[in-house]
Amino acid sequence: MVLFNQQSKLRDALVHVREELDEHLDAINENTGEIQSNYTYVQKLDARLDELFLRLERIERVLEKQAPRSAIKPLTHGEKQVFLVLYTGEESLTYPEISHRTGYPEALVKHHVNELIEKGVPVVKSYFNSTPSLKLEPHFKEQQAKENLVNLSLQSFVTE
Repeated sequence: MVLFNQQSKLRDALVHVREELDEHLDAINENTGEIQSNYTYVQKLDARLDELFLRLERIERVLEKQAPRSAIKPLTHGEKQVFLVLYTGEESLTYPEISHRTGYPEALVKHHVNELIEKGVPVVKSYFNSTPSLKLEPHFKEQQAKENLVNLSLQSFVTE
């Protein structure tokens, strides 16, 4: 009789363990279905993002072909000197630094910088401790290197 009770308890315990395992298996199957559904959704989103990326690339190519060459008005000799300092500078420069490199008074440097901006040269001005520093917009520097937008030439420096 004792052996029968132990076998019955063991059978009940195994049935209980099997029920818990079946519950876990059901939960895993539900989660697997949800994960698969989410994965499919993410794949569809990824495909749509790829399509958008391709469209944007096509639009950029069309716009680049249609983009007119930047219209920079002709610069004076002094403006070219200030432009060259900004163009060759690796870091942002303050007015006194530009003044030192050009040999022009600081007030004249400020005047030339304002003229550069008015003529279409994209000068980026930032402040550190209330001190302005200047540099050329990086994309413009690349364009200038490729297309000579400002029309710098040795002859223009010799004749002026």
